[in-house]
Amino acid sequence: MSSINPFTVSILDSELERLAAKLSSASFPDELEDSGWDYGAPLSDIKRLTAYWKDQFDWRRVESKINELPNYRVRIQAEGFEALNIHFVHQKSNVVDAIPLLFCHGWPGNFLEVAKLLPLLAKPGSGKSTPAFHIVAPSIPGFGFSEGTKKKGFGLAQYAETCHKLMQKLGYEKYVTQGGDWGCMITRTMGKLYPEFCMASHINLPRGMKPSFFSNPVLAIQHFLTPYSKKEKRGLGRTQWFLQEGSGYRVLQATKPQTLGYAMADSPVGLLAWIYEKLHDWTDDYEWTPDEVLSWVSIYWFSTAGIAAAQRIYYEATHPSPDGVHRTMTEQYIPHVKLGLAYFPVEITSLPRIWSRTLGPVVFESEHDKGGHFAATERPDAIAADLQKMFGKGGPAYGVVPGRGGYELSAKL
Repeated sequence: MSSINPFTVSILDSELERLAAKLSSASFPDELEDSGWDYGAPLSDIKRLTAYWKDQFDWRRVESKINELPNYRVRIQAEGFEALNIHFVHQKSNVVDAIPLLFCHGWPGNFLEVAKLLPLLAKPGSGKSTPAFHIVAPSIPGFGFSEGTKKKGFGLAQYAETCHKLMQKLGYEKYVTQGGDWGCMITRTMGKLYPEFCMASHINLPRGMKPSFFSNPVLAIQHFLTPYSKKEKRGLGRTQWFLQEGSGYRVLQATKPQTLGYAMADSPVGLLAWIYEKLHDWTDDYEWTPDEVLSWVSIYWFSTAGIAAAQRIYYEATHPSPDGVHRTMTEQYIPHVKLGLAYFPVEITSLPRIWSRTLGPVVFESEHDKGGHFAATERPDAIAADLQKMFGKGGPAYGVVPGRGGYELSAKL
């Protein structure tokens, strides 16, 4: 059995010099007058961020902050594929029966999305009002500081298998999960494949299907009788915008990720524009600092598996093997695993609530007045509060992990 080893991020000086040279020689396209964000990331924004990246951004300072986190690596092998070194953050609570929680990111996110949650979830609340969690946040395969496969077919089932085996290696036989974007689909797949271990999931990208009388007769009747609320109508408008105006990236990455990879691997400015557009369009007026934007982009630029690797999940999730998991399967009913749903007004797709209740045994729902796609970064308070309410005493998933209620402090304290 492979050992779990502490991990330190240390990008070679030669890689920093290579990045600086590319930024110094960058070329930029022209731009139409008064185009704003209609055609994509504005030229002035990309020039400003490129100059900051070249002249002011300090990767070594970011690297030092990352290394303050409890980083580890371990080799994990999904069936039929080579073993991969998987990077993860593992913050153990000093609460004896803390709840094991896998936090799973997506694209263009990364493991740093968990950073703001760590101090909010490690300890029980005042007077033991809320539970504590052991938090595990991997760089999913092909992302960040995890290795990626060199074989075709590493899809949602393999991402789920890797995350499940990680929890098992850490001694968390049964656990709960939280995820958005691909993290939502990966953790949903964990519930589909490992329902005896994945006891409950909280997701912030609930994509259910319109209830039908054939598959969901009770919900279908409720849907027929209940008009959509104003929030739900706005959500459908947001969803329509995303499908028509904001999802071109998804088609490219799901069909020809290798071709796109050449541009991303050769041009840090191209990578910056590709990601920055999403950070702007998918958030609820979140004020990204240049350091935040460039930290995220730099993690992709310096990624262990190479920049193109992270894009391939889109292809594999829509071209699975006959016994694999297609991304649409995560939008269907998955039994046995208790489900919590969080709704944010500027999520990229926001469907009527009753649609989301077709996803599984929903035990918890929350409606937030502000926030978008990167909820753990934009609204860590909301995600933490959801988890505390869902899994705390009196919550619908309290005690779902046997022997791990989240309140019993160590005798050493």
